[in-house]
Amino acid sequence: QLQVAESGGGLVQAGESLRLSCAASGRLFSWYTMGWFRQAPGKEREFVAAVIWSGGGNTYYADSVKGRFTISRDNAKNTVYLQMNSLKPEDTAVYYCAADYRAHSSNYDRQGSYDYWGQGTQVTVSS
Repeated sequence: QLQVAESGGGLVQAGESLRLSCAASGRLFSWYTMGWFRQAPGKEREFVAAVIWSGGGNTYYADSVKGRFTISRDNAKNTVYLQMNSLKPEDTAVYYCAADYRAHSSNYDRQGSYDYWGQGTQVTVSS
C-alpha cells in the first residue's frame, strides 16, 4: 500500500513557474508508475503527466502541457515532481498525484488504472 501527498501549489501570475511535489510513504515506490492529474472548476479531471515505473522511466504528457511541464521522480526520496513553467490561466486547477502499481505502460493516462490518490493541491494562475 502507498500513501501520497501533494505540496507546492499556490497563486502565481501567468508566465511564472511552480514546482509541485508528491511524497509517497510505503514500500516499493520504484515499482509504481506516478501520474499527475488536474481538475479545473466545472470540468472533469484530466491527465497531465506520468513517469513510468519501468523501462528507464519514460515520461508522457498531455498535449496542453507538453514543452512547459516536466515530470521527474527521485526513487531514493520516494518523491515525484511536476515542474510547471510558463503557466497560463487555463492551468488553474486542483492537481492530484496518483500511483499505479506496476502499471502497463499503455495505461499511464487512465485514471481508473491508478490505485492511490492524494488529496490534491490548488494551483491558481492569474492573468
